[in-house]
Amino acid sequence: MYYIRGSKLKIAFIVNAFPKLSETFILNQITGLLDNGHDVKIFASSHPNENIVHEDIKKYNLMSRVHYLNLPKNFIFRFLKGITLIVFNLYKNPVLIIRSLNIFKFGKFALSLKMLYITINFLNKNEFDIIHCHFGPNGILGVYLKEIGVNAKYITSFHGYDVNKYPKKYGCNVYNKLFEEGDLFTVNTEYTKNQVKKLGCNENKLVTLPVGLNIRNYSFLKRSYDSRKPIKLLSVGRLVEKKGHEYAIEAMYEVLKRYQNVEYLIVGDGPLYNYLQKLISKLNIENHVKLLGSIDDKSLFQVYQKSHIFVFPSVTSKEGDKEGQGLVLQEAQAVGLPVISTFHNGIPEGVIDGISGFLVPEKDVDALADKMEYLIENPFLWSHMGYNGRKFVEKNYDINKLNKQLEIIYLRAISAY
Repeated sequence: MYYIRGSKLKIAFIVNAFPKLSETFILNQITGLLDNGHDVKIFASSHPNENIVHEDIKKYNLMSRVHYLNLPKNFIFRFLKGITLIVFNLYKNPVLIIRSLNIFKFGKFALSLKMLYITINFLNKNEFDIIHCHFGPNGILGVYLKEIGVNAKYITSFHGYDVNKYPKKYGCNVYNKLFEEGDLFTVNTEYTKNQVKKLGCNENKLVTLPVGLNIRNYSFLKRSYDSRKPIKLLSVGRLVEKKGHEYAIEAMYEVLKRYQNVEYLIVGDGPLYNYLQKLISKLNIENHVKLLGSIDDKSLFQVYQKSHIFVFPSVTSKEGDKEGQGLVLQEAQAVGLPVISTFHNGIPEGVIDGISGFLVPEKDVDALADKMEYLIENPFLWSHMGYNGRKFVEKNYDINKLNKQLEIIYLRAISAY
């Protein structure tokens, strides 16, 4: 099969939960491919049932393109439903269905009936040119589909936890079959690329493709100081250990000893919400530090525009979980915010240290506080760093440019044989 540029591709995305507010990088790829005329279907393990949904979900009518595994949590119900699925679908392709039940070859994926459910999902859809799996574990599922006979070119994108935390839990050989059978692999940073290579992937199959954003949706605003208003610092990210929010809160406690006209807002929700709220109360800084929870896109953009400094204090979690690229850093730079982040995984590739922001060691509260104070004391740097950050993002993270690169990656996979 040869792909003629401009022709319409049939693409299947295999993802975890969809639509997930924190995974706009997947959404940006999907909408970009639709804009370029391709046919995209989405195969998701579950619906996250989040209260807030990205506006592009409705704009592109994406829910009509989603197919869920609908895998019951109760194994008895799952088994009974599985029998029903087999009875009503066996005639379509008995070989594929029987192969999906091979527990000796597919282990827990077959034993849990996940292979059966996703196989039947694919049976009911048209054939695909590309099956694009986001995150390594979904890549494993993808190559199992390939082995049972679902023909397509298989692309897997690695992002962060899948090359750090996941192999620690399941062993460094967990991706051996994926690396052997997968056609191509994308990584968001050179750091992630090196991690994937260490796990055994052939470098010739690896392509670095950052996740991007629609620049048009992030208007640049020159920052300026107004002594009548507080200086606002902002963080955006799930309230989980690897985001390092607690260190920024402790740094803010130090900053407030010298500067009172300062506010720190944290956007995001997650399991550490109560812990962080208690920390804020313990430090007696509730009047200056606020947890805003999850907010919609328009509200987030307004918060970006009203802020002066962006803080993203990522760390390595106790379980080994690490940040991948940290797309919110590019969002913040796109709107003109100077950023403060850490020397963590691929983050140094997404910030020009000393030019568009500052990087400090992980978990270093004093260093974080020092850079916060430096930018508070030198507001003339805000617009200068913000301008540098905007240009950097325009050059390297424009989703329109990156989606054209993605099409080339698809072309490479299709034309390989």
